[in-house]
Amino acid sequence: MFKFLTSLFRKKADSVDSFLMYPEGKRYYRETHSIRRTNIDEDAIKIINRLNKFRYKAYLVGGGVRDLLMGKRPKDFDIVTSATPNQIKRIFNNCRIIGKRFKIVHIIFKGKIIEVSTFRSLPEHRLEKHKADNDYLIKRDNSFGTAKEDAARRDFTINSLFYDPKNDSILDYVGGFDDIQKKIVRVIGDPDISFKEDPVRMLRAVKFSVLLGLDIEKKTKLAIKKNRLEIEKSSSARLLEEYNKMFRTWKTSQIFHGLAENHLFEVLFKESIDRLKKTDPEWKEHFLETPLGKRLAITDQLLSAREEMTPAIFYSLIFYDIVSDIFQSDKGHIAHNIKEALQPVFERMGIPKREQDNLVKIFISQPRFLVTDDEKERQNSFFKKKDYFYDAFMVYKIVALSENNEAAVQSAFFWEISLRQRPKPDSHNFGQQQNRKKEKKRPPRKKMRGGRGPHPGRQQQGGEGQNPEPSPESNERGTNREQESHFEPREPRPNRTEGEDEA
Repeated sequence: MFKFLTSLFRKKADSVDSFLMYPEGKRYYRETHSIRRTNIDEDAIKIINRLNKFRYKAYLVGGGVRDLLMGKRPKDFDIVTSATPNQIKRIFNNCRIIGKRFKIVHIIFKGKIIEVSTFRSLPEHRLEKHKADNDYLIKRDNSFGTAKEDAARRDFTINSLFYDPKNDSILDYVGGFDDIQKKIVRVIGDPDISFKEDPVRMLRAVKFSVLLGLDIEKKTKLAIKKNRLEIEKSSSARLLEEYNKMFRTWKTSQIFHGLAENHLFEVLFKESIDRLKKTDPEWKEHFLETPLGKRLAITDQLLSAREEMTPAIFYSLIFYDIVSDIFQSDKGHIAHNIKEALQPVFERMGIPKREQDNLVKIFISQPRFLVTDDEKERQNSFFKKKDYFYDAFMVYKIVALSENNEAAVQSAFFWEISLRQRPKPDSHNFGQQQNRKKEKKRPPRKKMRGGRGPHPGRQQQGGEGQNPEPSPESNERGTNREQESHFEPREPRPNRTEGEDEA
C-alpha cells in the first residue's frame, strides 16, 4: 500500500510535452509544402478516408511523408491511426494482424501491402529519472497512445511528420519539417536513451544521412560514438535485415564509409577490419581506398549498370579478407580452413546454417576460376550448373577488378562469355525464414478398363447407374484456385519491430 501511494504522488521527471517542439502540433497547409495527393497511393488515401468515416483519426506517416517533402518517390506508404488492430480488422476484410512486440495491420491489395499501425504511447522510463546503468532496450511494446505520444516516441524528427489528406496539411509536433529544410538528422528526445531503446537507430541515422544527403546533428553524432557497443544487443535477424536493405541502395560503399566514420563498422564487422586496423590506423577517414571499400564501390557500380547482386555476394566481399590467405596456403584442406576461419563470425552475427554453407561454397570455388583449360570443358560446364556459381563468379570478378589483377580479369572474361545462369528468386532473402515445404500431390488414379468388374477391395453399391467417385484433381481445385489468387508483395516485409515503421 505504501509503495502504491508513493508512486501515485511521485513527481515525474518529464512529461510528453517536454519531448515536443510544438506540444499542440503545428500545421503546414498546402501553400507551404510540396505534397500533392496525386503523388500518394490511391489505396492509402481510401484507407484513411474509411477510418475517418468510422470516426478514427488517421494520417500518412514516416518515410512516405519525408520522401515526398524531399521530392523523392516513396517506396511505400504507411498509415497511423487511433483505431486499435482489432478495430481496424472489423473495418477491413482484406487485412491481417502481425507482429509480436507491437501489433500492426497489413491491409492487402493486389500486388501490394499497406501497413497500418495504432498510435503508440511513450515508454514509461522516458518519464522517469534516467540512470546510466539501466537497460532501456525495448523488448515488448503493445501500449497504445495518442498522436502526440506517437510522434514523441519515434526515432528521428524527419520520420515523425503526419500528413492529413482531409485538408492537405502536415501535422508537426517535433520540428521535423524544419529539419528537412535544414537537411539535419536529429533524434527525438535524449539520443542516449533513444539509442539504448533501439540500437539499430544508430545504423539508420547513418543510412539516412548518406541516402538523403543530410548531416547528422552534433548531439546525435556524439551519442552514436558513446553508445556504439549497444549495437551488440540488437537481434541478429534485425541487423541482417537492415544490411539487406543497405545492399539494395546502390550506395553500400558510401553507407559503410559512414559507419566507419561513426565508429560503428569496427563493432559490426570487427573480424573483417582487424588486419586493416593494424596496418592503417587512419582507415576510417579513407575507407573507400581500402581493399574492402574498393570492392564495395565496384559492386555499387555494377548494380547501377543493372547487374544483379545478391546479399551473399556482399557478405562474401565483406568477409573476403578473413579467408584470403587460405587460398595461397598449402596447409590443411581448404574447405575445413575456410569453415574454421568464418565460424566465429557466423556465430556472432547469427547467420543461418543454410547461408553459412552457401558462403563457404562461394569461397571454396574461388581457385576454381583460375582453371580455363579447354580440355576441361566438360568439368567447366558441370561447374556452371551449380546453384552457387553466379554468386561465386561475381565475387571472383569484383575482387579481380578491385585488385587490378590483369590475369584474374582475363580468367573472369573466359567464364563470363558463356554465363547464362542468374541468381535464384529467393537468393535476395538472406537470413529470412522461408517456407520450403512443397505441397504433395497425389498421383492420378488409374482408370479402370471396361469389362473387368469393380476395383479390388471396393464394395459395389449401385449397379450400372452408380455415380463415379470424384477424382483427386477435382478435390484439389479449390486449393489450386486459392493458390492462383495469392500474390507476392513487392518486397517481403517480415514482422515489424520497433524502429522499422519509422522510415
